[in-house]
Amino acid sequence: MFDLDHYLAALGHTGPAPAPTLETLRLLHKRHLMTVPFDNHLNEARGTAIWDGVDIDVDAVYQEVIVGGRGGVCYELNGLFRALLTRLGFEVVVLSAGVRGPDGSYGPDMEHLFNGVRIDGEWYLADVGYSGPSLIEPVRVSAEPQEQYGTGFRVREEDDGFHYLERRPRDGEWGVIHRFRLKPRRFSEWLDADNPELDAYARMLAAHVTYIRGRALENGQMTLTGRRLLIVEDGRERVRVLVKPADYEAVLDDILLRTRSAAA
Repeated sequence: MFDLDHYLAALGHTGPAPAPTLETLRLLHKRHLMTVPFDNHLNEARGTAIWDGVDIDVDAVYQEVIVGGRGGVCYELNGLFRALLTRLGFEVVVLSAGVRGPDGSYGPDMEHLFNGVRIDGEWYLADVGYSGPSLIEPVRVSAEPQEQYGTGFRVREEDDGFHYLERRPRDGEWGVIHRFRLKPRRFSEWLDADNPELDAYARMLAAHVTYIRGRALENGQMTLTGRRLLIVEDGRERVRVLVKPADYEAVLDDILLRTRSAAA
Protein backbone atom coordinates (compact mmCIF):
# COMPACT_ATOMS: atom_id res chain seq x y z
CA MET A 1 0.00 0.00 0.00
CA PHE A 2 1.06 3.57 -0.70
CA ASP A 3 2.66 4.94 2.47
CA LEU A 4 3.44 8.65 2.54
CA ASP A 5 5.86 8.51 5.47
CA HIS A 6 7.73 5.51 4.04
CA TYR A 7 7.92 7.18 0.62
CA LEU A 8 9.39 10.36 2.11
CA ALA A 9 11.87 8.34 4.15
CA ALA A 10 12.93 6.44 1.03
CA LEU A 11 13.74 9.82 -0.53
CA GLY A 12 15.79 10.83 2.51
CA HIS A 13 13.25 13.07 4.23
CA THR A 14 12.88 12.80 7.99
CA GLY A 15 10.42 14.49 10.29
CA PRO A 16 6.93 15.83 9.57
CA ALA A 17 5.61 15.97 6.01
CA PRO A 18 7.10 19.03 4.27
CA ALA A 19 5.04 22.01 3.13
CA PRO A 20 4.12 22.27 -0.59
CA THR A 21 6.79 24.82 -1.47
CA LEU A 22 9.17 25.18 -4.41
CA GLU A 23 12.09 24.17 -2.21
CA THR A 24 10.27 20.98 -1.19
CA LEU A 25 9.56 20.21 -4.84
CA ARG A 26 13.21 20.73 -5.76
CA LEU A 27 14.54 18.53 -2.99
CA LEU A 28 12.10 15.65 -3.54
CA HIS A 29 12.48 15.82 -7.33
CA LYS A 30 16.26 15.47 -7.20
CA ARG A 31 16.20 12.77 -4.55
CA HIS A 32 13.63 10.81 -6.57
CA LEU A 33 15.85 10.84 -9.64
CA MET A 34 18.87 9.79 -7.57
CA THR A 35 17.17 6.93 -5.72
CA VAL A 36 14.51 5.56 -8.11
CA PRO A 37 16.04 4.63 -11.50
CA PHE A 38 14.48 4.70 -14.93
CA ASP A 39 14.34 1.21 -16.43
CA ASN A 40 12.28 0.24 -19.48
CA HIS A 41 13.16 -3.47 -19.60
CA LEU A 42 9.58 -4.52 -18.77
CA ASN A 43 8.41 -2.91 -22.00
CA GLU A 44 9.64 -5.92 -23.96
CA ALA A 45 7.00 -8.09 -22.32
CA ARG A 46 4.37 -5.36 -22.68
CA GLY A 47 4.79 -5.36 -26.45
CA THR A 48 2.44 -2.90 -28.14
CA ALA A 49 0.44 -2.49 -24.92
CA ILE A 50 3.05 -0.24 -23.34
CA TRP A 51 0.51 2.44 -22.36
CA ASP A 52 -2.17 0.10 -20.99
CA GLY A 53 -1.00 0.82 -17.45
CA VAL A 54 -0.74 4.59 -17.89
CA ASP A 55 -3.38 5.16 -15.18
CA ILE A 56 -1.31 3.28 -12.65
CA ASP A 57 -2.52 1.22 -9.73
CA VAL A 58 -0.70 3.40 -7.22
CA ASP A 59 -0.58 0.77 -4.47
CA ALA A 60 0.72 -1.98 -6.77
CA VAL A 61 3.35 0.17 -8.48
CA TYR A 62 4.42 1.61 -5.13
CA GLN A 63 4.97 -1.91 -3.80
CA GLU A 64 7.03 -2.92 -6.84
CA VAL A 65 9.08 0.25 -7.28
CA ILE A 66 9.51 1.99 -3.92
CA VAL A 67 9.30 -1.09 -1.68
CA GLY A 68 10.57 -3.70 -4.13
CA GLY A 69 13.29 -1.54 -5.64
CA ARG A 70 12.73 -2.05 -9.35
CA GLY A 71 13.02 0.85 -11.78
CA GLY A 72 10.15 2.09 -13.89
CA VAL A 73 9.09 4.03 -16.96
CA CYS A 74 7.69 7.52 -17.31
CA TYR A 75 4.08 6.95 -16.35
CA GLU A 76 5.00 4.71 -13.40
CA LEU A 77 7.62 6.99 -11.85
CA ASN A 78 5.78 10.22 -12.57
CA GLY A 79 2.51 8.63 -11.45
CA LEU A 80 4.00 7.76 -8.07
CA PHE A 81 5.57 11.20 -7.77
CA ARG A 82 2.26 12.83 -8.67
CA ALA A 83 0.53 10.85 -5.92
CA LEU A 84 3.19 11.96 -3.45
CA LEU A 85 2.95 15.62 -4.44
CA THR A 86 -0.85 15.57 -4.38
CA ARG A 87 -0.88 14.18 -0.85
CA LEU A 88 1.53 16.93 0.21
CA GLY A 89 -0.87 19.57 -1.09
CA PHE A 90 0.70 20.51 -4.43
CA GLU A 91 -1.39 21.42 -7.47
CA VAL A 92 -0.37 18.80 -10.06
CA VAL A 93 -1.60 17.96 -13.56
CA VAL A 94 -0.63 15.33 -16.14
CA LEU A 95 1.27 16.62 -19.19
CA SER A 96 2.60 14.79 -22.23
CA ALA A 97 5.27 15.38 -24.84
CA GLY A 98 6.71 14.19 -28.12
CA VAL A 99 10.44 13.53 -27.75
CA ARG A 100 12.81 14.91 -30.36
CA GLY A 101 14.65 12.17 -32.23
CA PRO A 102 18.22 12.24 -33.56
CA ASP A 103 16.92 13.21 -37.01
CA GLY A 104 15.04 16.23 -35.65
CA SER A 105 11.57 14.69 -35.91
CA TYR A 106 9.22 14.36 -32.95
CA GLY A 107 7.41 11.37 -31.55
CA PRO A 108 3.65 11.40 -30.93
CA ASP A 109 2.38 14.13 -28.62
CA MET A 110 1.48 11.52 -25.99
CA GLU A 111 4.71 9.53 -26.23
CA HIS A 112 6.06 10.78 -22.89
CA LEU A 113 4.05 11.49 -19.73
CA PHE A 114 5.20 13.83 -16.95
CA ASN A 115 3.84 16.34 -14.43
CA GLY A 116 3.11 20.03 -14.35
CA VAL A 117 3.12 21.68 -10.92
CA ARG A 118 1.74 25.16 -10.29
CA ILE A 119 3.26 27.15 -7.43
CA ASP A 120 2.38 30.78 -6.75
CA GLY A 121 0.80 31.08 -10.19
CA GLU A 122 3.82 29.73 -12.12
CA TRP A 123 4.11 26.38 -13.85
CA TYR A 124 7.05 24.03 -13.31
CA LEU A 125 7.91 20.88 -15.21
CA ALA A 126 8.39 17.97 -12.82
CA ASP A 127 9.71 14.87 -14.57
CA VAL A 128 11.23 12.00 -12.61
CA GLY A 129 10.55 9.48 -15.39
CA TYR A 130 12.83 10.53 -18.25
CA SER A 131 15.95 8.48 -18.87
CA GLY A 132 18.15 11.50 -19.54
CA PRO A 133 19.98 13.56 -20.07
CA SER A 134 17.35 15.97 -18.83
CA LEU A 135 16.35 18.05 -15.83
CA ILE A 136 17.41 17.05 -12.32
CA GLU A 137 15.31 19.67 -10.56
CA PRO A 138 12.01 21.17 -11.74
CA VAL A 139 12.20 23.68 -14.58
CA ARG A 140 10.02 26.78 -14.59
CA VAL A 141 8.02 27.29 -17.78
CA SER A 142 9.96 30.33 -18.95
CA ALA A 143 12.28 31.26 -21.80
CA GLU A 144 14.72 32.56 -19.21
CA PRO A 145 17.72 30.17 -18.92
CA GLN A 146 17.87 28.20 -15.67
CA GLU A 147 21.09 26.46 -14.68
CA GLN A 148 21.25 23.11 -12.93
CA TYR A 149 24.70 21.81 -12.04
CA GLY A 150 26.42 23.31 -15.06
CA THR A 151 23.61 22.52 -17.52
CA GLY A 152 21.17 25.14 -18.80
CA PHE A 153 17.44 24.67 -19.37
CA ARG A 154 14.70 26.85 -20.78
CA VAL A 155 11.17 26.49 -22.14
CA ARG A 156 10.28 28.34 -25.34
CA GLU A 157 6.72 28.88 -26.52
CA GLU A 158 6.28 28.94 -30.29
CA ASP A 159 3.44 30.01 -32.59
CA ASP A 160 2.63 26.36 -33.40
CA GLY A 161 1.02 25.94 -29.97
CA PHE A 162 3.87 23.91 -28.51
CA HIS A 163 6.29 24.65 -25.71
CA TYR A 164 9.83 23.37 -26.31
CA LEU A 165 11.99 22.15 -23.44
CA GLU A 166 15.61 22.91 -24.31
CA ARG A 167 18.88 21.88 -22.73
CA ARG A 168 22.42 23.23 -23.10
CA PRO A 169 25.50 21.42 -21.74
CA ARG A 170 28.31 23.54 -20.33
CA ASP A 171 30.32 23.79 -23.55
CA GLY A 172 27.52 23.07 -26.03
CA GLU A 173 24.56 24.59 -27.84
CA TRP A 174 20.88 24.65 -27.04
CA GLY A 175 19.03 21.54 -28.17
CA VAL A 176 15.40 20.46 -27.82
CA ILE A 177 14.55 17.54 -25.50
CA HIS A 178 10.83 17.44 -26.28
CA ARG A 179 7.83 19.56 -27.16
CA PHE A 180 4.56 19.69 -25.25
CA ARG A 181 1.30 21.55 -24.91
CA LEU A 182 0.70 23.23 -21.58
CA LYS A 183 -2.70 21.63 -21.03
CA PRO A 184 -3.72 18.87 -18.64
CA ARG A 185 -4.18 15.41 -20.14
CA ARG A 186 -6.75 12.77 -19.27
CA PHE A 187 -5.85 9.08 -19.09
CA SER A 188 -8.76 8.34 -21.40
CA GLU A 189 -6.74 10.01 -24.17
CA TRP A 190 -4.38 7.02 -23.99
CA LEU A 191 -6.81 4.29 -23.00
CA ASP A 192 -10.03 5.02 -24.86
CA ALA A 193 -9.20 7.22 -27.82
CA ASP A 194 -8.41 5.96 -31.30
CA ASN A 195 -4.86 7.16 -31.94
CA PRO A 196 -3.28 5.62 -35.06
CA GLU A 197 -0.06 7.63 -34.63
CA LEU A 198 0.46 6.37 -31.06
CA ASP A 199 -0.44 2.80 -32.08
CA ALA A 200 2.07 2.88 -34.93
CA TYR A 201 4.71 4.22 -32.57
CA ALA A 202 4.01 1.38 -30.11
CA ARG A 203 4.45 -1.19 -32.89
CA MET A 204 7.76 0.40 -33.86
CA LEU A 205 9.04 0.30 -30.27
CA ALA A 206 7.94 -3.31 -29.84
CA ALA A 207 9.82 -4.30 -33.00
CA HIS A 208 13.01 -2.49 -31.97
CA VAL A 209 13.41 -2.89 -28.21
CA THR A 210 16.36 -0.99 -26.75
CA TYR A 211 17.01 -1.21 -23.03
CA ILE A 212 17.44 2.20 -21.43
CA ARG A 213 18.39 2.71 -17.80
CA GLY A 214 19.18 5.98 -16.07
CA ARG A 215 19.66 7.66 -12.72
CA ALA A 216 20.66 11.10 -11.48
CA LEU A 217 23.92 11.86 -9.71
CA GLU A 218 24.57 14.58 -7.17
CA ASN A 219 25.84 16.84 -9.96
CA GLY A 220 24.53 15.22 -13.14
CA GLN A 221 23.13 12.03 -14.63
CA MET A 222 24.09 8.69 -16.09
CA THR A 223 22.15 7.03 -18.91
CA LEU A 224 22.82 3.58 -20.33
CA THR A 225 21.28 3.00 -23.78
CA GLY A 226 22.10 -0.51 -24.85
CA ARG A 227 25.83 -0.55 -24.10
CA ARG A 228 26.36 3.16 -24.68
CA LEU A 229 26.93 4.98 -21.39
CA LEU A 230 26.47 8.76 -21.23
CA ILE A 231 27.62 10.49 -18.05
CA VAL A 232 26.93 14.17 -17.36
CA GLU A 233 28.80 15.80 -14.49
CA ASP A 234 28.77 19.55 -13.83
CA GLY A 235 27.39 20.09 -17.32
CA ARG A 236 30.17 18.18 -19.10
CA GLU A 237 29.38 15.01 -21.05
CA ARG A 238 31.42 11.91 -21.72
CA VAL A 239 30.50 8.72 -23.52
CA ARG A 240 31.75 5.14 -23.19
CA VAL A 241 30.79 1.99 -25.01
CA LEU A 242 30.82 -0.90 -22.53
CA VAL A 243 32.32 -3.79 -24.48
CA LYS A 244 33.37 -5.98 -21.56
CA PRO A 245 30.50 -7.84 -19.83
CA ALA A 246 31.97 -7.08 -16.40
CA ASP A 247 32.01 -3.34 -17.10
CA TYR A 248 28.45 -3.46 -18.36
CA GLU A 249 27.19 -5.34 -15.29
CA ALA A 250 29.03 -2.99 -12.92
CA VAL A 251 27.44 0.07 -14.51
CA LEU A 252 24.03 -1.61 -14.50
CA ASP A 253 24.42 -2.36 -10.80
CA ASP A 254 25.32 1.27 -10.15
CA ILE A 255 22.38 2.71 -12.09
CA LEU A 256 19.83 0.26 -10.69
CA LEU A 257 21.30 0.51 -7.17
CA ARG A 258 21.81 -3.23 -7.01
CA THR A 259 24.25 -4.93 -4.71
CA ARG A 260 26.36 -7.66 -6.19
CA SER A 261 24.63 -10.31 -4.12
CA ALA A 262 21.19 -9.08 -5.20
CA ALA A 263 22.24 -8.89 -8.85
CA ALA A 264 23.74 -12.38 -8.92
